[in-house]
Amino acid sequence: MHDHRRLGRELELFDTDPLIGAGLPYWLPDGAAVRHALEEYVRGAERRAGYRHVCSPVLGKRELYEISGHWSHYSDDMFPPMDLGGEQVVLRPSLCPHHALIYRSRAHSYRELPLRMAELGGMYRSELSGVLGGLTRVRAIQLNDAHIFCTLDQVAEEARAALELILEAYGALGIRPARYRLSLPGPGGKYVAGADMWQRATALLIDVLDGFGAPYEAAEGEAAFYGPKIDVQIADGAGRETTLSTVQVDFHQPERFGLHYIGPDGAKHRPVMVHRSIVGSVERAVAHLIELHGGAFPAWLAPTQVLVLPVSDAEMPRAAGFVRRCVDQGLRAEIAGPEHGTLGARVRAGRLVPYQAVIGAKEAVDDRVALRLRDGRRPETALPAAEVLTRIGALVGAHSTDLWDTDTRA
Repeated sequence: MHDHRRLGRELELFDTDPLIGAGLPYWLPDGAAVRHALEEYVRGAERRAGYRHVCSPVLGKRELYEISGHWSHYSDDMFPPMDLGGEQVVLRPSLCPHHALIYRSRAHSYRELPLRMAELGGMYRSELSGVLGGLTRVRAIQLNDAHIFCTLDQVAEEARAALELILEAYGALGIRPARYRLSLPGPGGKYVAGADMWQRATALLIDVLDGFGAPYEAAEGEAAFYGPKIDVQIADGAGRETTLSTVQVDFHQPERFGLHYIGPDGAKHRPVMVHRSIVGSVERAVAHLIELHGGAFPAWLAPTQVLVLPVSDAEMPRAAGFVRRCVDQGLRAEIAGPEHGTLGARVRAGRLVPYQAVIGAKEAVDDRVALRLRDGRRPETALPAAEVLTRIGALVGAHSTDLWDTDTRA
């Protein structure tokens, strides 16, 4: 079983420093490359699914969270307010209040709905020191979040489409969901009032799960304070579960913020908010991916995708040229020259890189590379450099988990 905390440091993906603080990891270049590739994938998937991206600040006035309900139901997990010019501002624990205000800032017609608003934004949670660990529980979170403002009749289809988008992303990442959980309210004053609101939202999510054909289990006490949710659970190598992705139905915040749209009858109507996260926290997603793949990420996600290995110093110019061609095609490529040891030693050192391109004297003359795949396959003959670039580029561009297409000739 892989431990992402150990691997993350060994592979130089992330680290921490006591002067920055507990639960506040920093990302090293290779880790940042993985994180950015994941973020770019998510943004692209969201754009294709009809989402529009926004950016909102990580601070808000305390009053904002009093209106949303976070202050009365979630303040134990929030950082204390800061006095600023006679006002109290708070590091946000969630993005939804900001998105509600962005929606409210313009008038909307029913013809615009569903309006899908997405953001990869920072938020902060005052986690206790005892529960912090690696990337799985942190205090500064980069959240893949989205809010769909829609009519009541559109909720089920939007929630179903969100689940499909989550599964599409899991396929590209090599993740398998452990189970689906219908998270419901439990006893106590943790949740906003309104039995009818909770019943309607729960009934909608049950219909979505039943129509989706996914077996699920109900869990009391796991709902958000404002509404029930579908949690997509993942498991680590020891079988320990955690929530990565969610779909939530919210009648509470549209009412609290006075959101509306103009219906076909010319009157004002209240939209429903569907909260949706494909990969949840980027930190938690990367932690799971490190452990799942042991650092051997899918090619499109790998920090170095192509490692170029000149056999001797004489091939260094040709190797440098091939690296430039890789970079021009959007691939992350590096050279490991003879100064790093024998060819065999360099091959072993680069065992986690998806593609190794060996360039000897003959390959340099013919503009070819002897390709080695991470899984041990090697084409029988050296391939033209242009063909290698095209085939790797196609697989990476498709966010495939395959290292090579079906015509391997290996």
